[in-house]
Amino acid sequence: MAERTGRRKLSEAWFAWMLVAPAILFIAVIVAWPLAETIRLSFMEADLGGEEFVGTANYTDLLDSRNFHETVVRTFYWMFLSVGLKLILGLIGATLLNAAIPGRALFRVLVMPPWVIPIAIGCIGWLWLYNGYFGLLSGLGQRLGILDGPFEFLAYKQSAFYSAIVTDVWVGTPMVTLFLLAAMQGVSRDLYEAAWVDGAGRWYRFRRITIPQIMPVIVSMALLSAIWTFNSFEIIWILTEGGPRGATTTLIVDTYKTAISNYKFGEGAARAVIIVILLALFSLIYLFFLNKVNRKYGVK
Repeated sequence: MAERTGRRKLSEAWFAWMLVAPAILFIAVIVAWPLAETIRLSFMEADLGGEEFVGTANYTDLLDSRNFHETVVRTFYWMFLSVGLKLILGLIGATLLNAAIPGRALFRVLVMPPWVIPIAIGCIGWLWLYNGYFGLLSGLGQRLGILDGPFEFLAYKQSAFYSAIVTDVWVGTPMVTLFLLAAMQGVSRDLYEAAWVDGAGRWYRFRRITIPQIMPVIVSMALLSAIWTFNSFEIIWILTEGGPRGATTTLIVDTYKTAISNYKFGEGAARAVIIVILLALFSLIYLFFLNKVNRKYGVK
């Protein structure tokens, strides 16, 4: 009897390992091996001619580079500004879409195209809008008297940077809106009815009921959006390729230029490792605050 029980436990253990084996294999091949290879390559001076071990020279050069420090600051500024706008607009959009208005289902569908269509197609449309000679924004600005003549939004450092942010916000806001809308629909209607009976106004109900109830979702969405925005490549590359004069060059664009455009694979790998470290630290800090928020609002 004991022998049969032992065999059954052993077979159950093998069966459990067989179930998780595909996931383990996926993580090993798709995540672990490329990451290990990137770390190894970051200690090399590697190009099309071969590899040579240089130790921590790639990291030392990066830490001593003023341009790299500026790129790090620019990347976090890009991320915080873009994510902040997405959360604000997403919260406003979710609130409006959650209201009982005629045609609500149609508006919920219309909010999705920026997120659904391919990013490249959307960015090409924004390229046309930003064009100084036949773009809608420049033409409208001239008609309203805001601009004296054609204005190339992507030709100047500040305008190019904020134009890229506008495009990124346009792409990412629908996703944030839908997530927050789903969270709002999960809030119990009894809370609103009780507050309404007590004479609470809409703004009070929004501040005291809606926001606290969906706060864990807001924080989680902020973390996911921050990671995606930090690693956003297609939007910047299609619009400006990191220009003009590096004004829109973020860490991910700088890594691509170094490793792929300039064939400096070792230096590019070092940049990629630093990106992983920065995102890991940022995620840990964010998860710490997420746990505090969850405990505050009783979410397990």
